Amino acid sequence: MIGSKAGRSARMKFKRSSSTGQSNFLMPTLAEQCDPRQPLKQLADKIPWQTFEEAFADLYSEEGRPAKPIRLMVGLLLLKQLENLSDEAMVARWVRDPYYQYFCGMSEFQWEVPCDPTDLIYFRRRIGEEGAGVIMAVSAQMHGSKASESEVVIDTTVQEKNITYPTDTKPYAKIIIRCWRLADRHGVRLRRRYRKEVKKCLMAQRWRKDPRKRKVAHRAQRKLRTLAGRLIRELERKLPENLLQEQVEAFALYRRVLRQMPRDKDKIYSLHEPDVYCVAKGKEHKKYEFGSKASVVMTKDSGVIVGAVAHPQNVYDGHTLPEMLDQAEAIMNRRPSKAIVDRGYRGRKWVDGTEVLVPGRPPRGQSRSQQARMRKRFRRRAAIEPVISHLKHDFRLVRCFLKGKMGDAINLMMAATVWNLRKWMRAVLLCLIRWLQKASMAFTKRPQPV
Repeated sequence: MIGSKAGRSARMKFKRSSSTGQSNFLMPTLAEQCDPRQPLKQLADKIPWQTFEEAFADLYSEEGRPAKPIRLMVGLLLLKQLENLSDEAMVARWVRDPYYQYFCGMSEFQWEVPCDPTDLIYFRRRIGEEGAGVIMAVSAQMHGSKASESEVVIDTTVQEKNITYPTDTKPYAKIIIRCWRLADRHGVRLRRRYRKEVKKCLMAQRWRKDPRKRKVAHRAQRKLRTLAGRLIRELERKLPENLLQEQVEAFALYRRVLRQMPRDKDKIYSLHEPDVYCVAKGKEHKKYEFGSKASVVMTKDSGVIVGAVAHPQNVYDGHTLPEMLDQAEAIMNRRPSKAIVDRGYRGRKWVDGTEVLVPGRPPRGQSRSQQARMRKRFRRRAAIEPVISHLKHDFRLVRCFLKGKMGDAINLMMAATVWNLRKWMRAVLLCLIRWLQKASMAFTKRPQPV
């Protein structure tokens, strides 16, 4: 089963799209108002929406209030990623744009917002990673034979999370603030709150890089860690047993943050995103990135993305190949015969029947024609770099605002999905431009009356 029924919208009845195709006597339909040459309208007519309704229907209960139509929710997710908008901005713009409403299955122009922005959060939780994979597979299969090439290009990047640059001081201060809030919420009277000391220690961090005041900043940091430990121990003594059981995981996380040292492995860099890890990709302008490693699989010639996986751990690039090739095989309905990668994948020659091609010195005895073909392959491998750049800066991959590991996976797969959809729309627009050019040439060549 895709996703889970946990959350606010678990008791919702499945509701199909209510488009009947009948025209209104008083108001023209959106299909009549929208330009049929517009790529977004053609995309709405091309996407097999019935596939999503069949895949997600089991996630809804037969009882409860009717849910929003699945086409509406999937359409909002696609438009949000396609236009690089937040949930709130997407819902607000949907009311003003008739093409957005037609894309989401509306037959008449609506004057009210389609849903609350938080409904998109619950829908993402409902479909989960598997549901996002279904949407991505449909977007790749819309390209037909172009999405089933025998050779693919694979590369990895980093999907950064929405956290500031990690230092040890900020988690200590956040632990203290959370302890204050927990005590106030449950009426626990603390012996001391250390407000002045905490403020003084945080002020000392402002000149942390000054050689003359570095020792003062380090001493203040150690003081913050001591104060955080005192508040945790006092809350463990004074909280009732039932409330203490609810805070076991939170206190364990706090103690782990207080115990970790600068050179430890598997450090926690953020309290609200404890799964974030540090990745060093060797970039000159950005030495360290804090997020999750993401792998992308693209067909060599057509450039259709047929695989996207967010890795919960910072693993070696070569170890990500089996998972990537399995996902590409599920979408392409065939196993890629060759995978073209960069030198970061050294050490892997074959993976479950797929040959891994890594650039390097040509083997002895290779003919000039074979060397030319290999150079052409590796030049084509560089095409995935601008694709990743577009995913980051155009389709919300540069910073992930969704929470947890599931948020990383959904954001990556939705970015890959809208890349495929945008590619399909560009092809439609190119055909339209060529048709207009031919029509214009035919009109100019026609003999003019004297």
